[in-house]
Amino acid sequence: MRRQQYFKHKKRRIFSKKLGLFMIGLFCAVAVSLLSIRIYAQVAGAPPLTVPKASIFLDSQNNPIGDRFTEERRYWTELKDISPYLIDATVAVEDKDFYEHGGFDYSRIAGAVLADIKAGSKVQGASTLTQQYARNLYLTHEKSWNRKINEALYAYRLELFYSKDEILEGYLNTVYYGHGMYGVEAASRYFYGKSAKDLTLAEATMLAGVPKGPSYYSPLNNLEKATNRQQVILRLMNEQGIITEDEKTRAIKEPLAFKSDEWIATKSIAPYFLDVVWNEASDILESKNLPISGGGWTIQTTLNQAHQRAAEDAVKKNMPDNELQVGFVSMDAHTGFVTALVGGRDYSVSNYNRVTLGKRQPGSAIKPILYAAALEKGFNPMSFLDVSETTFTYDSGRANYTPQNINKKYADHELSMAQALAISDNVYAVKTLDSIGYKPFRDMQKRLGLNYSEDENPSIALGTTENSLYDLTNAYNIIAAGGEKRNATTILSITDAKGNVVYKYEKPKAEQVLNEKDAFVLTQMMTGIFDPVYSDYSPATGLSLRSRMTHTYAAKSGTTNSDQWMLGFTPSLTAGVWNGYDQGKTLSVKGDMAASKQVWIDFMETALEGKANEEFTIPNGVQPVSVDINSGYLSTSACPNQRVVYMKNEDVPTKKCSTFDFFEKDSWSNVWDMIPGEAFRSFWE
Repeated sequence: MRRQQYFKHKKRRIFSKKLGLFMIGLFCAVAVSLLSIRIYAQVAGAPPLTVPKASIFLDSQNNPIGDRFTEERRYWTELKDISPYLIDATVAVEDKDFYEHGGFDYSRIAGAVLADIKAGSKVQGASTLTQQYARNLYLTHEKSWNRKINEALYAYRLELFYSKDEILEGYLNTVYYGHGMYGVEAASRYFYGKSAKDLTLAEATMLAGVPKGPSYYSPLNNLEKATNRQQVILRLMNEQGIITEDEKTRAIKEPLAFKSDEWIATKSIAPYFLDVVWNEASDILESKNLPISGGGWTIQTTLNQAHQRAAEDAVKKNMPDNELQVGFVSMDAHTGFVTALVGGRDYSVSNYNRVTLGKRQPGSAIKPILYAAALEKGFNPMSFLDVSETTFTYDSGRANYTPQNINKKYADHELSMAQALAISDNVYAVKTLDSIGYKPFRDMQKRLGLNYSEDENPSIALGTTENSLYDLTNAYNIIAAGGEKRNATTILSITDAKGNVVYKYEKPKAEQVLNEKDAFVLTQMMTGIFDPVYSDYSPATGLSLRSRMTHTYAAKSGTTNSDQWMLGFTPSLTAGVWNGYDQGKTLSVKGDMAASKQVWIDFMETALEGKANEEFTIPNGVQPVSVDINSGYLSTSACPNQRVVYMKNEDVPTKKCSTFDFFEKDSWSNVWDMIPGEAFRSFWE
């Protein structure tokens, strides 16, 4: 008996010893593991919290007009700028012990493990907010033990290096709320049309219920299920002493207004314009060694929403029912700010921007640039040239070029530059280029920011060198600004995610690229396209718009086989329109040919509605002169085709026009003026 007790006692001692050794080994293993994890965490350092953030666009009046994001729509928002109701609701339903645990809720983990073992697979989660944040940042949502282990390691590192508020802020900015919305700010704007800081208790609890199943609990998908979950969250908040019973009751009864339709509508504001903004912002930030890809930028733009609506309405109203495409851009003549831009008929069908990317032949729309160079070379509005059919020889006599007018007709008399511009005579343009030479024309195009050709081909006088509507409109805007350089821009300021202003538009130093007097004289000539007095073998090209004009405009149209242009300005606003087919199809339908002018006048009249007419300021050294347009001489009652033109003082004619009539007093006066010799005339007087 004693022997049996001895062996029994001995076995007990051996077992106790083994158990002790096992426990020591287990303790050492756990200690080593924890130490290893700690060493690993210290060596690995703080895990990065950087996530892509949406960049926000504002118009010129600081109204939101859209955003730009990479893979996820997200607006990073600091914890202090999030409604306390939403913070409390999220913690209450997702992780009530968040501020007490070190990243893991062991009781929840134990329950989840038992459930998983019982089911034989991974069926229940026990993730804390920290673990969920780690998953949102670094992992997939795959249900596996491997992902769970990695999640735990990341959660440990997060808790080690970041405060609870930093973790909570990160979670609220990364959690998915469905409908492509990541983070509370994006979700709040999408569901309620307001910032997350302004959410009520009812709105916050409804939103806090969505992440559990974004498609299942979205109030836009299933209001009943979303409401049931909202009530669960309100009950939990009440049980945890966060809200009172009265607050809970009021929140349940509060009607909610969902405004996702309004949010979606804001995404359609000037999409082509915003693409230009993004590209310009990329260049600006790159010059400052700041990567735009991280997002989080707030970009205030130059967009004038009234102008944008006017442009879009004009396009919608006047474009024919076919595949004809359009480009439109308007600019402030005082600053160069782009106020509106339409890069095509439908961004959802084609995001190709025909304003900035499309380079086409401007045709006669280049003539004001040619005549600006001619004014510098001694031409004036009353410089006359023979415009009969002419063949030009070039390339050392190896090639010939015979320009034709659009109606295949030619004048049987000389035309002045002012009239040639008004009716868009092509022979005059080519003869002007032949007279002043290619270099001055190239130099003028370069100064005005346009593409130019090194080839000495007479056809370049008629706009065969391709340019974008954006650049050509900017060149016209320089003329509108009295010849002072303008650089088209779409950005007023850029602010980073922390609220630091990293770029602010500064007005550049004034630079005169075209003489002020020449710019004014050219501008006045460009008003002639609307004046019937200039009509000849062909009507002035803007006569069809004259009846609709309530303001003074300077403009020029341009036509090629496949392109139609209309550009013009007032002293404060410049606009350009292009029409054509993406594949360069020939324009043949009357509606195709008329669209650009109609879009242009509709926009200008709408944008300037209710504003007083502006007159161009006359610079010193220029004066108005009433002339006979047929001769270029000072007008008299004997010459019916009269018009006031503006000329530099040195170009003002001294002779009077004359169509001799025996009974006309002015005819005798002209004869008297033509008698040579001052002394001879004085003797008779």
